[in-house]
Amino acid sequence: MQEKDSVPAIRFAGFTDDWERRGLSEIADKVTEKNVGLQFVETFTNSAEFGIISQRDFFDHDIAKLDSLGGYYIVRAEDFVYNPRISTSAPVGPINRNKLSRTGVMSPLYTVFRPHDIDTTYLEHFFKCGYWHSFMNFNGDTGARSDRFSIKDEVFFQMPIPMPQIEEQRKIGEYLTYLDYLITLHQRKYSRLCKIKKSMLERMFPREGATVPEIRFTGFTDDWEQRKLNEIALFNPKEELPDEFEYVDLESVVGTEMLSHRTETKQSAPSRAQRLARTGDLFYQMVRPYQKNNYLFEKLDKHYVFSTGYAQLRPLIDGYFLLSLVQSECFVKVVLDNCTGTSYPAINANDLANIEVHFPTSSEEQQQIGDYFRNLDHLITLHQRELERLQNIKKACLEKMFV
Repeated sequence: MQEKDSVPAIRFAGFTDDWERRGLSEIADKVTEKNVGLQFVETFTNSAEFGIISQRDFFDHDIAKLDSLGGYYIVRAEDFVYNPRISTSAPVGPINRNKLSRTGVMSPLYTVFRPHDIDTTYLEHFFKCGYWHSFMNFNGDTGARSDRFSIKDEVFFQMPIPMPQIEEQRKIGEYLTYLDYLITLHQRKYSRLCKIKKSMLERMFPREGATVPEIRFTGFTDDWEQRKLNEIALFNPKEELPDEFEYVDLESVVGTEMLSHRTETKQSAPSRAQRLARTGDLFYQMVRPYQKNNYLFEKLDKHYVFSTGYAQLRPLIDGYFLLSLVQSECFVKVVLDNCTGTSYPAINANDLANIEVHFPTSSEEQQQIGDYFRNLDHLITLHQRELERLQNIKKACLEKMFV
């Protein structure tokens, strides 16, 4: 029978051998080569978020002084570096591989080591999982600085490294690298779409002092009309709630999506301070409105109620156009000018209702703008969900593909 921790929970087909454990000193050499004569002048840093990166890229300028670089360690391509500075994402400090394909130098405050007899991509991903943290926490020195982890070099290099056969190492490394590629791809697409939306929210609605937007759909030339918000939407419509009915009490909204809600369905009537959502209603977050956490109920699958932290708007014009309008940069700026409070700026419903806005009288133009932002939000949501799915897969693999 195999030992419980001699093989991982998830393996590629065809691999059945037990994994070995070797000390880090058996598969890596500590780098002590100093930058004598200033052979190299590019200084690297080791970031928990970005990995090994040039100081110029990370800080926008060189931090280290040129005359001190002679005492720095030389870091070559594929070398690994341990940074003892701790953070939320790296509770014992990060270990990263130099993938810059060039040589630089790093402060002697870092520990640099050069692997051999192991696939470096496999080793890189091993240091992204948390298995080695328990070794560090058990063997770290007490009394260390609060922002730095302290462990003696000779102890650090005793760290046990799980070792499958080299072909299995390569398979694991290749798979996790491919996952990273997909995550990066969707992250870029998601970020790009968010930038497009931000730009269009600035350019598809009139700027301050203008009556038409910078960008319009073909065929529309009339000036937009100016009205108070309560002239194009009913505010907090009065509605008697039944004494008993099934409803879901919503807790929060992020962007244009409901982030979470209480899953249990309640039988008794909600608080009279809460409001019942109807199809087409728009809920506007009145506290910290710069977060743009607003929601439009296009379809209702059950009864939902919101708290009074949101203003309820029942649009008299195209609903998604109105949702996009209240998220536009120009509108948010006016709202913030009418807010009270600094840490938690807030606007009351009456002041919100009296804000003047521009809108096209053509229902067709309203609909085209609303449809454009609806489709954009749909794409953003798709990439966000795919990104979250891939990140969860990566997290699970880091937990189950190593021992």
